[in-house]
Amino acid sequence: MKFKTAGVYFSLLLCMMGWQSAFADDDPDQGACKGEEYRQFDFWLGDWEVFDTKTGEKVGENTIEKILAGCGIQENWRSVKQSRGRSLNTYDQGNKRWHQTWVDNGGLLLRINGGLDDDGTMVMEGSGFDPRGNAFLSRIRWTPQGDTVRQLWEASSNKGKTWQVLFDGTYRRKGSAD
Repeated sequence: MKFKTAGVYFSLLLCMMGWQSAFADDDPDQGACKGEEYRQFDFWLGDWEVFDTKTGEKVGENTIEKILAGCGIQENWRSVKQSRGRSLNTYDQGNKRWHQTWVDNGGLLLRINGGLDDDGTMVMEGSGFDPRGNAFLSRIRWTPQGDTVRQLWEASSNKGKTWQVLFDGTYRRKGSAD
């Protein structure tokens, strides 16, 4: 019986090694996710300093990078305070929409979906729950503006009748002269 169990584990190990090597190449020009739709959010890629759009005060830093052979985009947010958050973004071929799942160290979970509007702004909307369990709607817009990106996050607690700005930030590439 021990030999049979060991054989099963060994077979699983070999399968996993083969699976990993099949996806080891992180080149976005290779694999299943090389279509143009997977590049729609590339304007957000980079190492950024983020500033309050109204005051110009630095509010944090964000690193946005392609992962998994270009099939995903990972966000790693660090505020100047203690806030930290991460998101995973991907284009869903099934419904032809972008999807983001966000989680932060304050307990916020956000799931939003959307795509590019006619002006080239990425717009995603969806529902979420605050750390107290209260439901709300979110709408986030990422607008490329030359060498910067503006991110506007709005929320509604009354099913979209009114919206409140939660975050309005301007992304500037680290090391840029601005």
